[in-house]
Amino acid sequence: MSSSTALRDLQRDIENKANDLGKIQKGKYSEESSDKEEELDLLEEDANVYKMIGPVLVKQDLAEANANVRKRIEYISAELKRLDAILQDMEEKQISKRDAIVKLQQRVQSIQAGNAKA
Repeated sequence: MSSSTALRDLQRDIENKANDLGKIQKGKYSEESSDKEEELDLLEEDANVYKMIGPVLVKQDLAEANANVRKRIEYISAELKRLDAILQDMEEKQISKRDAIVKLQQRVQSIQAGNAKA
């Protein structure tokens, strides 16, 4: 295999890995924070609480509203943990792709340096 063929193969490999890295970066998830519904804790037990169902406000028990909010917060927290794990995996893949690109670029430079001396 000639050095020019090896160089072309390495450059093609670098382009492919750079494209893979770009795809991974575009697929990043953005982390969003969830706020606790602390307002319900400020209410007295006999306070009126309403839940919006479509265009209608329906009266709801305060304990039931608190339970619903707690369940939603648990769901959102679990979803954030899941997305964080996905994000961590994607970041590890990015690092791996970057390392592969750097190694390939170093090989290209060494081949080009060898050709320049010849």
